[in-house]
Amino acid sequence: MAHDVRIAISCPDRTGLLSALTGRLFDLGADMGDASFAVLGEAAEFTAVARLPDEVGTDDVHNALAALPEIDDAEISVAAFSLGVTHGESAQVTHRVEVRGTDRPGLVARLTEAFADYGANIVRMDCQRISGGRAEDYVIRIEAWIPEDRAETCLAAVDNTAQSLGLSSSAEAI
Repeated sequence: MAHDVRIAISCPDRTGLLSALTGRLFDLGADMGDASFAVLGEAAEFTAVARLPDEVGTDDVHNALAALPEIDDAEISVAAFSLGVTHGESAQVTHRVEVRGTDRPGLVARLTEAFADYGANIVRMDCQRISGGRAEDYVIRIEAWIPEDRAETCLAAVDNTAQSLGLSSSAEAI
């Protein structure tokens, strides 16, 4: 019987990193489920849920990944994943929102509170400092599930929050 694991890796970013990781997981017989990869500053973060054949244990995966030269100095975690691997309704993206402007402390907290107040579930979030021009911009991209009957008021609240912080926002239904 196959078993599910969560794999998390943090290491310096390098060309070919993702290819090496996913290639090694394929060699181990892993069937990739949900996965995320991002460059954060000069680091790379990879997180995935994978289904492994019974004969492949968490230590086998850890050791095989640690042997890759592309992930020297990596923090590697491989652990059993006991939660469900199928998304519920609130994990389905219904809206994309982008907020842009000058960064300040508490910005992400204020915006995410606006979603929570309307029963929305943030499925994905990406924040990025963008240098250039006269000032450093901060861009927040959120993909969320918003209950249909609360979507209009939720998006208005997010826009009002952004405007009160001197930011611009845009939203689209998916």
